[in-house]
Amino acid sequence: MGSKFLTLTAFLLLGGSAVPVFAQTAPAAVPDPGVTALVGRLDLEQYKATIKGLTQFGDRRQGTDRNRAAVDWIEAQLESYGCSTERIKYVYDPPPAAGRGRGNTGLAVGGGRPRGDKIATGVNTDPMKQPDEKLRALNMQPTTNGPREMVYCTKVGATHPEEMYIVGGHMDGHGWGEAANDDGSGTALVMELARIFSSPDVQTERTIRFALWNNEETGSQGARAYIEQRQAMQGKENPPDSGKYPEPKWLGMIQHDMMMFDHGMPLPDGTMRKEQRAEADVNIEFQSNSKMAADSMKLAWVLEAANEKYATDYPAAVGSHMTNTDSGPFIDIIPAISLRENERGVHIGNGWDPQWHQPTDVFTTYNDKDFRLGLNAAQTTLGAVAGLTGATLKK
Repeated sequence: MGSKFLTLTAFLLLGGSAVPVFAQTAPAAVPDPGVTALVGRLDLEQYKATIKGLTQFGDRRQGTDRNRAAVDWIEAQLESYGCSTERIKYVYDPPPAAGRGRGNTGLAVGGGRPRGDKIATGVNTDPMKQPDEKLRALNMQPTTNGPREMVYCTKVGATHPEEMYIVGGHMDGHGWGEAANDDGSGTALVMELARIFSSPDVQTERTIRFALWNNEETGSQGARAYIEQRQAMQGKENPPDSGKYPEPKWLGMIQHDMMMFDHGMPLPDGTMRKEQRAEADVNIEFQSNSKMAADSMKLAWVLEAANEKYATDYPAAVGSHMTNTDSGPFIDIIPAISLRENERGVHIGNGWDPQWHQPTDVFTTYNDKDFRLGLNAAQTTLGAVAGLTGATLKK
């Protein structure tokens, strides 16, 4: 999908007003030196180490001890960065026919019309397909309904603490692997941004919240609980005249879900390329039929421009189909977008990622080019959020 087509799509979505959209086709502005310095604090080995840390908990399936241990570990890591943490508590107790996750059979829901070579996609539920006996044993405890928790941390804005961007990724997975890509890659990205923005020498004008959602794989219940519990609190000073805003006004939500594997469509024999395809990119998606489509699209183009200025290896592509991730519950409320390595509705639904919900989604499956694609997504979001929140380095 070429940039001209996407620009035309944006043009039509804005009712034919070309000025704010076609300006995106102009040469990228000069990078801000302060933002460049912040982006430079991202490190490939640190990003890999954070993903590796998450994989010690196996697939982190919701409703298990390994999931709860992962939430505790994430919280401890965030606090070690100096990022103040809180938790959302809720109950997940679906009727027996629900809660089996999405994508058990067939293609993923949403996106465009499937085309090209494709293979079946689904969720592995067979433990014996995991050849690593130690990992199989780690993932053996089944999920049970009941109380759930998710953790987030916050960088409070210095001049506009009442306004906030939400940066998210989901920490749960399934499939009897390590959920390294889905979504250890997105969780680690969010944690790395929390680490950098929480540094004592970084100041932002606006607030940033780093959310590590739970229950994404069963329908984004963690994100839905967050909205249900905190939406009405937006922008309310508490205590009065304190200058403190427990829930600042939401300005936008940026989700990260599966950041590392863009090896292209399956070959005719069903096998995959061993390296990233030449056209590998960071997909930035919004949902074209949402109530906030025009504003979400504008936010997507802000991230695309940040990619032009700050990403070192891989370009970004803006698409108008976003599906099956934690930005979904926000799409009719605020500008909401999702970053990933493929168009989920078409590419992943057609089998472009054979690790999706499979035992092969383990750390050792991926090479440095894969990890670097995730790092480029981190560079993209960090650059954009730094600009949106007025981030500066204290002298």
